[in-house]
Amino acid sequence: MKYLTITIPSYNSEQYLERCLDSLILPRGWMEHIEIIVVNDGSTDRTGEIADDYVRRFPDTVRVVHKENGGHGSGVNTGLALATGRYFKVLDSDDWLDEGAYRKLVERIETWCIREREGDGDVCPDLLICNYTYNHLDEGTKKTMRYGNVFPEDRIVTWDDIGSFRPSQYLIMHALIYRTEVLRSSGLVLPEHTFYVDNIFAYQPLPFVETLYYMNLELYQYYIGREDQSVNEQMLIRRIGQQIKVTKIVAECVDLNEVRKSHPKLAAYMCRNISIMMAISSIHLLLKGDEEARNWYSMLWEEIKEKSPGLYWRLRFTKLCGLTNLPGKLGKKAAIDGYRLAKRIYKFQ
Repeated sequence: MKYLTITIPSYNSEQYLERCLDSLILPRGWMEHIEIIVVNDGSTDRTGEIADDYVRRFPDTVRVVHKENGGHGSGVNTGLALATGRYFKVLDSDDWLDEGAYRKLVERIETWCIREREGDGDVCPDLLICNYTYNHLDEGTKKTMRYGNVFPEDRIVTWDDIGSFRPSQYLIMHALIYRTEVLRSSGLVLPEHTFYVDNIFAYQPLPFVETLYYMNLELYQYYIGREDQSVNEQMLIRRIGQQIKVTKIVAECVDLNEVRKSHPKLAAYMCRNISIMMAISSIHLLLKGDEEARNWYSMLWEEIKEKSPGLYWRLRFTKLCGLTNLPGKLGKKAAIDGYRLAKRIYKFQ
């Protein structure tokens, strides 16, 4: 039985893939229950060759799928379809895991799986949450995002037990390890040829999560700062249409009124999450600043108003979205300056 499947969507990743894979290779006794699936998404460089070499070296652990290019979401979909592990983790090919934290994670999952195998009932939580670190390697700086104020540490809890998220905190793909069956039960299928689909991965399955477990580990090491990176400000502006597309999917994929009936704290967080995405889309439309951007801005809000009036009014009066709706040139400048200040403080770009 595999305890953990790690899927690595990879496109033209020859500069980074070895670092990524090396961070996952533990001594032989640790590897028996780990499954690593590299999805070579139509690369035109040595990505496929590098992945094949790791399959030859670690045939019981590493698998590779060579496929036509479909984008990051297609890579995640492929890995999820093939996964045999109890838990499922996505690791981008230019990122890596901290070895010490990774070992502790595997140990914890192994303990739960052994207890289940020995007849101790269903003891595996639906979602594991760990910290993640923004690594600005070119600057030699890093910033770790933690959740100790939100989730009790090293204890299985429910949504009723969570605390309040700070403005800088939200659940992103890098922090999450789902039970594989939870992802499949949620019906998660990410759109192909689309950036920013990690927002859907970190949102749509949450109502299917009943139990959570937070480990205060700096597990995920997120490389950030490349000019061609999807979260680079200029790339976000250039691809704002895709950001809006994903924001609409997130706003429509879950009925928050139904979630609120059983998990009010989760519903409040999910509404806040949409608010963050709407604010990000709105800020980058302000930065784009042309007539097309103004039309997109109006259409985005009007579509949400038409399909989810209750959500629309809740979003309009949140602090985050309210800041992007300040009137006039001074209001626009205040919104953009606030965004850039947050970016400097939290190092998320």
